[in-house]
Amino acid sequence: MNLPAEIGEQAINQVIETHPRIGEILDQYEIGCVTCGVGICLVKDVVSIHALGDEIETKIEQEILEYLNN
Repeated sequence: MNLPAEIGEQAINQVIETHPRIGEILDQYEIGCVTCGVGICLVKDVVSIHALGDEIETKIEQEILEYLNN
C-alpha cells in the first residue's frame, strides 16, 4: 500500500491505538489486526500479508487515505 510514511512505516498496533478507524477499516475486510496479539506488521504490508489481491488492497488503501485526509 502506498500510504504516508508516518503511517505506512509504523507497526499496525501503534497505528490502531492512535487511529482506531484504521482498525475498523481493516476489520471490514476480515483483516483481524485489532485482535491480533502480535501487531508488529507494518501498516504498508498488512494487506499484502493477507493476500487479498490488488483490487481489495486498492479499496483498503483508498479508505485509509480518505480517513486520513478528513
